[in-house]
Amino acid sequence: MKKTFLTAEWRKLGMANYIVDPAILQKYVPPHTELDFYQGNCYVSLIGFMFMNTKIKGIKVPFHVNFEEVNLRFYVRYKEGNEWRRGAVFISEIVSKPMIALVANTLFHEHYEILKAKHTWVLENNSLKVTYQWKKKDWYKMEMEAQNKPVPFLKGSEEEFITEHYWGYTSAGKNKSLEYGVEHPSWKVYPVGKYAIEADFEDLYGKDFAFMNQQEPNSVFLVEGSEVLIREGRKI
Repeated sequence: MKKTFLTAEWRKLGMANYIVDPAILQKYVPPHTELDFYQGNCYVSLIGFMFMNTKIKGIKVPFHVNFEEVNLRFYVRYKEGNEWRRGAVFISEIVSKPMIALVANTLFHEHYEILKAKHTWVLENNSLKVTYQWKKKDWYKMEMEAQNKPVPFLKGSEEEFITEHYWGYTSAGKNKSLEYGVEHPSWKVYPVGKYAIEADFEDLYGKDFAFMNQQEPNSVFLVEGSEVLIREGRKI
């Protein structure tokens, strides 16, 4: 088992999930992995959440403990012996903390970008309103209003497919990928009533994802999250 690289809490994860033409993603698929499908559909997810109590190899880095992240990811699988490992691949990850971006891009071959970001969590009566904002050309936003009572997701549901990917994969040179483990318990979801997404996906992620400017997400979740553990990677 690989050593622990990072521990943290991931909290109040907003997930907007779009059905995408698999042909768009093929050039982003890391070597030795293949696209993962749910009921015949391929998904890309815009996700905003809070990193909290972050430690790298057990050490809290000053000013890099609590911060927002917004990422765009899709889903793959990799066969290890007789086991299919389901994982996520990140098109881009946005944070405001330079050390996090430097470490992830250098050691994990990820695609972090440093932008200004902020968030609000508002609890009123039985309603929870969660907003994440980040600035590139303009300030962009994803916002969800939900009932303040998280419930377990159903077995075999879209929520399970989106949240239950416990590996990360990224291209790491010619015909090689980096694989790293992500460990956390099953998450609970808040029933979302209303949401708003204000973003220029072409500006953020390039022409391949411009279609998201005209397409509504297939689903939007708000997930409570938990403590997480990320293990050191290995080449495959």
